[in-house]
Amino acid sequence: MGENVRRVAFAGTPEFAAIALRALLAAGWEVPFVLTQPDRPAGRGMKLTPSPVKQVAQAAGIAVLQPARLKSEEDRRELLALPAPDVLVVAAYGLILPSEVLHWPRWGCLNIHASLLPRWRGAAPIVRAIEAGDAETGVTLMQMDEGLDTGPMVASVATPIAPDDTAGSLHDRLAALGAELLVQVLPELPRHLAQARAQPAEGVTYAAKITPQERWIDWSQPAERIERRLRAFDPHPGAQALLRGVPLKLWRGQVLEGNGTEPPGTVTAVGTEGITVQTGQGRLLLTELQRPGGKRLPAAEFLRGFPVSIGERFTVEGG
Repeated sequence: MGENVRRVAFAGTPEFAAIALRALLAAGWEVPFVLTQPDRPAGRGMKLTPSPVKQVAQAAGIAVLQPARLKSEEDRRELLALPAPDVLVVAAYGLILPSEVLHWPRWGCLNIHASLLPRWRGAAPIVRAIEAGDAETGVTLMQMDEGLDTGPMVASVATPIAPDDTAGSLHDRLAALGAELLVQVLPELPRHLAQARAQPAEGVTYAAKITPQERWIDWSQPAERIERRLRAFDPHPGAQALLRGVPLKLWRGQVLEGNGTEPPGTVTAVGTEGITVQTGQGRLLLTELQRPGGKRLPAAEFLRGFPVSIGERFTVEGG
């Protein structure tokens, strides 16, 4: 492969990272080992399940390391006993890499970050970009340093955020773009690193991790903001509201023109198209919902099993 880069180690955990690893392998790169998070309980039986990255690595016969942390010398001993790779590609790994690991590979560590840095540094860039109503986002390949997504930018690619994009659809698009960008950059990595640009001081924002409380819709917010929240939290963790004490997941909404005088959260109309709810500013037509233990359903189908009346009011947990 590239004259100066041959052995490309990989650190990542979820599907976003697995897509990049598959692209590396398909392009013929030698991946000497993979770092991924320990197996976690998943599914209804809460059975210990390997991460998507581990599954790809095992299928390809690649050695897998799963340290629970990398903070102490003891934690890092097994990793640093291996021959140093030319570069370590990192994508949604989930553990902070200490300085010793960052400087261990010949060409350092290269991170695939799902935003156009310096906007949306941090844990949830896809969610926050949709929630904020950004017109576009993208993927940045960044040379890692000790800061939180602060390293020099090696390459980037942008994509528009469509009005119907969810975190799920945008995730899949950005994962594919990131994998493609990585495979383009690696053959001439030393040249790209030499031309890497420092991140500008202006335009820095942070994509905070989603808190459990954020799942609950605040009906005093404008309808446009709530609609974006529904898409930003699809498929995980799902936006929620209580109706008659039942926690419902709200998956799709449509902002309607006009405003009512009812208190926010009040149902103002019910029909085959959906459930219209008054918000702090404007009205929101809920078109796809889910009851506990049920499936995601179009509103008309949902209403057959869970009738809703005008004047009822959605609330939040504890509200």
